Amino acid sequence: MPRLTQLTPDTAVGASRDLLADLVARHGQIGDMVSTMAHSPAVLGGYLQLSRAMGRAELDRGISERISIAVQALQGCRLCLDAHVSAARSLGVDEEEIERAHAGTSADPAITAVITLALQVHREPASITDEQVIALREHGYSDRAIADVVGVVALNILTGAFNLLAGLTPGSDTGA
Repeated sequence: MPRLTQLTPDTAVGASRDLLADLVARHGQIGDMVSTMAHSPAVLGGYLQLSRAMGRAELDRGISERISIAVQALQGCRLCLDAHVSAARSLGVDEEEIERAHAGTSADPAITAVITLALQVHREPASITDEQVIALREHGYSDRAIADVVGVVALNILTGAFNLLAGLTPGSDTGA
């Protein structure tokens, strides 16, 4: 059961009203999470900016989706997990790789290494070693792609934690 109501451009105030109106004008509709985030213009604006910025990440999108699956499996946001599984499928990631991502791994050692890094960024970033970063470079990841991992994790922590707080689940509807 959702804990927070959804807002619309008509019910939101201030900066949130403007952000929602712009999103509706550009996309025709807004999702449950975004309309609920509108209670906090700071959270909504931050989410939109980080989401747009991560759209320009160097890290391969299929790998980013596998990282997102691993992070959301750990974090427990079913709404985000379902969205990232769907996105991974649309990018051609097969079901076995999606299941491996749930478990924080991959058949490809280079992808396993980057998922492992992402989960460490989430759980215990102080445990990341120089050797791990060197190994990621040896797998072909640039410094930019390695840095992008932190952005992917941060975006997933924000969206997953927000959805869990707000009580948003697959099929939930606040009726707004």
